[in-house]
Amino acid sequence: MDSTEIDYTQLSFPDPPSDRPFVAINMVMSADGRTVIDGTERGLGSQLDQRLMRELRVHFDVVMNGGATFRASGTSARLNNPELERWRVDRGMTPSPIAAVLTRSGDLPPERRFFSDDGFEAVIYLSSAAPDSVRRKLESRGRPVVSVPEGKEAVAALDHMKRELGASRVLVEGGAMLNGELISRGLVDEYFLTLAPRITGGESAHPAVQWPGEPTASGIRQLEVVQATRSVGGEMFLRYRFQPVDM
Repeated sequence: MDSTEIDYTQLSFPDPPSDRPFVAINMVMSADGRTVIDGTERGLGSQLDQRLMRELRVHFDVVMNGGATFRASGTSARLNNPELERWRVDRGMTPSPIAAVLTRSGDLPPERRFFSDDGFEAVIYLSSAAPDSVRRKLESRGRPVVSVPEGKEAVAALDHMKRELGASRVLVEGGAMLNGELISRGLVDEYFLTLAPRITGGESAHPAVQWPGEPTASGIRQLEVVQATRSVGGEMFLRYRFQPVDM
């Protein structure tokens, strides 16, 4: 399929599992496997990648990031496109998804748009490991804060989204540790990856998915290709579906 034919607003998704929302991850990565340049993912994806990222968001009730991604790039669920906002409204949805951030430390810079922009709803999931003083400080910034139990933060956040927010689909946009926690627990259904035709180099690795320990054969998660599209500029837009895992 050529990129001129791709339109993520036309995607369809399976029904969510009975016990949680449908979860998809969307990431951009260089050809040498890095997701960060100068501390952020910006600069890796093209304008086409940015368009498809926003088109993908229209299908989801919540867009979630981890704390590290919030600190590096901020967190916003805005579509920044009136046509995409109308697409959602015409289907009985809010103009933008709810923005969510999952943090263990509560270290979220107050100057981020997440705290000042009233154009979208937002929620903070804060680990119970964080001190009460951190919780109170976050609550004073105006966004609701939901405490989630230490060690089960991601599971509890998804449960809250389903029960309290009515979310049937959740889109995760990084970072690597949040992606890894969700995947290792068998909580991700699909994985969207933009493979940028760029080599970044450098010493430090910034993978798209990471969890503690060294890789093992028993830890591999198998994917099946749902869609693969090459752009004129050489980007590959890949959509994978996770095969069931016996947990």
